Amino acid sequence: MNVEIKVVPNAKKREVIVVESGLRVKVLASPVDGKANEDLIGSLSEFFRVKKSQIKIVRGEKERKKVVALPLDEAEYRAILEEKVKVTTG
Repeated sequence: MNVEIKVVPNAKKREVIVVESGLRVKVLASPVDGKANEDLIGSLSEFFRVKKSQIKIVRGEKERKKVVALPLDEAEYRAILEEKVKVTTG
């Protein structure tokens, strides 16, 4: 499934935040030589517990707003988000 993501490079800590339009992902790397994209894929891989090679940037390779393809269906995606939100708020 495709997910809209806003990337925040040069952050102080890695973080995936659920927002209405999709996800906001803070990464430590700067947007030079694709380092922020690599960090983004690593963060998403960890967050969704999938292999890095299964995550693809569909649109926005050189922009902060991206569309990323994840190897999940809608139900799996929602279940993971609900689990993470419960863990972070409870």
